[in-house]
Amino acid sequence: MYKTLKLILSALFPSWRFFDVIAPSPRIEFTVLKTANSSPDHWQEFRPRPIQLSFFEMLKRMFWNPQRNENLFLVSCAERIMSEPTDQSIQEITRRIETELSASHNEFVEESYLQFRLVFLYREDTQIKNQIMFLSSISKMDGA
Repeated sequence: MYKTLKLILSALFPSWRFFDVIAPSPRIEFTVLKTANSSPDHWQEFRPRPIQLSFFEMLKRMFWNPQRNENLFLVSCAERIMSEPTDQSIQEITRRIETELSASHNEFVEESYLQFRLVFLYREDTQIKNQIMFLSSISKMDGA
């Protein structure tokens, strides 16, 4: 009965959080490079969470939040990479970053290269530090 209720609730409320384990979640950061041999100088978080939401936005997101659902999928891909890296998970993350960059009409062009990393944040005394757990290979953006 519990499993059935859990499935029904997750279908009715897609952004509802059902976790088996509570553990740190990796953040996805990316950089765009001009050449395949360039060294990254600026990393950017992919789809950072909003700092503040209005009550109406929170209420709306309980019933309709497709981007958050996709973000949860990306987190599961990142967690799979951490436990057992697969080309499919790496390609899913890369493809979504490329798609978002091309849709936002940035200065990034097809001649650019993309690299992403998975970062865990942790607290040490009063400071928040990060630990890089995975670094992807550099891939040529295809102008998705």
